[in-house]
Amino acid sequence: MEHMQFQSWADVAPQLVAVAAGRSPADLVIRKGQWVNVHTREVLPDHDIAVIAGRIAYVGPDASHCIGSDTEIIEAEGRFMIPGLCDGHMHIESGMLTPAEFARAVIGHGTTTMFTDPHEIANVLGLEGVKMMHDEALMQPINIFTQMPSCAPSAPGLETTGYEIGPDDVAEAMSWPGIIGLGEMMNFPGVINGSQQMLAEIAATQKAGKTVGGHYASPDLGKDFNAYAAGGPADDHEGTCEADAIARVRQGMRIMMRLGSAWYDVETQITAVTEKGLDPRSFILCTDDCHSGTLVNDGHMNRVVRHAIDCGCDPVVALQMATINTATHFGLERDLGSIAPGRRADVILTSDLKTLPIEHVIARGVTVAKAGEMLVDCPHYDWPAHARQTVNLGRARGAEDFVVSAPDGASQVTANVIGVIENQAPTKALTAELSVVDGVVEGDLAQDVCQIALVERHLGTGGVTNGFVSGFGYKGKMAMASTVAHDSHHMIVVGTDREMMAKAANRLGEVGGGVTVFKDGEEIALVELPIAGLMSDAPAVEVAAKAQNMVEAMEACGCTLNNAYMQHSLLALVVIPELRISDLGLVDVTKFEMTDVIKAAQ
Repeated sequence: MEHMQFQSWADVAPQLVAVAAGRSPADLVIRKGQWVNVHTREVLPDHDIAVIAGRIAYVGPDASHCIGSDTEIIEAEGRFMIPGLCDGHMHIESGMLTPAEFARAVIGHGTTTMFTDPHEIANVLGLEGVKMMHDEALMQPINIFTQMPSCAPSAPGLETTGYEIGPDDVAEAMSWPGIIGLGEMMNFPGVINGSQQMLAEIAATQKAGKTVGGHYASPDLGKDFNAYAAGGPADDHEGTCEADAIARVRQGMRIMMRLGSAWYDVETQITAVTEKGLDPRSFILCTDDCHSGTLVNDGHMNRVVRHAIDCGCDPVVALQMATINTATHFGLERDLGSIAPGRRADVILTSDLKTLPIEHVIARGVTVAKAGEMLVDCPHYDWPAHARQTVNLGRARGAEDFVVSAPDGASQVTANVIGVIENQAPTKALTAELSVVDGVVEGDLAQDVCQIALVERHLGTGGVTNGFVSGFGYKGKMAMASTVAHDSHHMIVVGTDREMMAKAANRLGEVGGGVTVFKDGEEIALVELPIAGLMSDAPAVEVAAKAQNMVEAMEACGCTLNNAYMQHSLLALVVIPELRISDLGLVDVTKFEMTDVIKAAQ
């Protein structure tokens, strides 16, 4: 494993000065483009950029004095020269890809910097898994900074993970070269209530001079929110409305507005800028979670910027939210996020600022993609065998493992039901009247209620937690299982037939993790994710094709939700209201306590 070495501004300042002064030739000159200056919010025509050692030496109307016999010339031909795009908050694992393959998928879309939180793998492989992600990230031809995960488990006492992360782990990681800060502090009740562990992790990050990521998934903007802000988180991406955005920036936080595969939170928050006129410097765009199909077919940060523009944002302001604002937030304004002297030469050429076609991508002074075609390699980490052997079911599952037993003598019960909300991370806490047959509570497809189970897969305990879920619209006999189960990443099985739920669970045990869909007794889709049960090191186009087959399989089973797989994978996320499932039972996330599946019997 070999890290990509990249010299600092201080290291190459003599070369930058010499090129800018015309005493030495540049490695690269981009000529006659429109300079989109995100520092001043200007578009300046007929400008050149000169690059040496991967950094910008000169930006001005004429770089002819920087050109030597071996200087590479790129003719911008009047196109806009914009900074490479930055994703302020995201999880690589959500793309079902390793860092190398994720980079390969997004470079052609103009993403040259990512701030990643690998807390998914932290729950499965602990600090070692984070280090593996960090090391592969540093091997890439673009900038991938790692935030040390803060919460594994995300809600102590409400779930069990494969590994736990503590203050000592955080303090150790702060010394790694690619660590930029602390990942999203999801245990917001812990911070609010003065948890010694949570505050110690924040303190270790602050003492290292790094940024603390936030996650405040509550609509309460009163004293609890103020207490959370006082604890130290510097940003938040869980806002869903204009009031959320305004509250965060007023408290000195950055609001990260996300457009992922299933999260559509930009349109409802960007009005704080476009209509209320708030200063946009504290607004950042991000994706949070994007699966491979979105990356291959729709784009990455270019998709988010286009969407912000379509929502009425000025194109240059939208670009600021995906470049300089992000870099400033992480203390990197002098290193990246703009086209200016000393900064990394991450530049995109595009012929239109509104539709944003990504025509030419330069990262660290090297052309990495043209017209969507990758022109550089993305090296792979040598993942060890134990990272590919993480699905430990203990024994084969049978239909009896997925039984919800009724109270003695009951013919009908009132059950608590997880209600899925399309395009949003929160769920609803619903109830349903369900029938009892031979002492077993049955789902009711007429009410759109089917079964959900969480199967323990880290320690092979054999544990299965059962409950009910509504909103997927499944019909007939089917089951879907996934070892991607944020954040504990056990196995989530949703189905209408217990035999098929058992088949789906056992199938993932056989292949070492992934996603499978069964219909009428047969497997109709499979996405293998052998690394930690979360990722594949196959090319994104291959993973996306299998993921698309999975989506079509879900539709064949009656599901019409947009990006329903993302909803499925979040059903165990016990830090976002209202109702979730964990290996310990059903969780009321409005109260952060366990609750019963059967509310009452009749």
